[in-house]
Amino acid sequence: MSDILDDLVAEQDRLEAILTALPADAWEADSGAAGWTVTDVVLHLAQTEEAVVSTMAGRGVGFAVRTGTETLDGSMDRWVRAEAATPAEVFTRWRAARRAAVAALGDADPRRPVPWAATPLRPRTLATTRLAEHWAHGLDITVPLGVAFPDTERLRHVAWLAHASLPYAFAVVGRPPQEVFCELTGPTGAVWRFGPPAADSAITGSAGAFCRVGARRLAPEESGLLTHGPHAGAALRALRNYAA
Repeated sequence: MSDILDDLVAEQDRLEAILTALPADAWEADSGAAGWTVTDVVLHLAQTEEAVVSTMAGRGVGFAVRTGTETLDGSMDRWVRAEAATPAEVFTRWRAARRAAVAALGDADPRRPVPWAATPLRPRTLATTRLAEHWAHGLDITVPLGVAFPDTERLRHVAWLAHASLPYAFAVVGRPPQEVFCELTGPTGAVWRFGPPAADSAITGSAGAFCRVGARRLAPEESGLLTHGPHAGAALRALRNYAA
């Protein structure tokens, strides 16, 4: 667990430094998450980090979809609006929650899955989803404000998660799972490979673009990623780093 937890902490440290430096009015600015301000985004991160602590302690995730027609995104939005608070209160809450979540993940039995949004996850995978979510919402905060947020080698975890989640992503769009090989170039030029090289479908190109497509922050047709074979295009359109 040490490698993923170290990288999760590094991603959160970067976001905390950015948030610490924000002027007061930036907290009420619109974020890249539709309908949410920067404060709302940070509140969502605080709530979901508290959910990590709760599920690791055996108390469940602490959030649920209210009705059969409400999406998970709708549930998250309702939760944020129910607990709206000042930027200072939200920032303090997130800082405490993110440290408590890392401690809980570090103390966990790495073999024991715990309940999460769509399916039980082992602690390592849950930590990876937390890194992916902090990175994606970091984009939501920094891009509209024009704050630098360069890609890092930590995206390898996000790319792995997106590829590992392809069977789930195919199921969400009503398609049978398919093997897809991914050959992605990281921000320092390292090449990351996921999946069987002999697969008849492949996606190649920028890891940053791949992760953004999976986070639904970049359209596949605008990503510059190349698809080869019968199922790669569908895989790229279905790709996601998070639960639906």
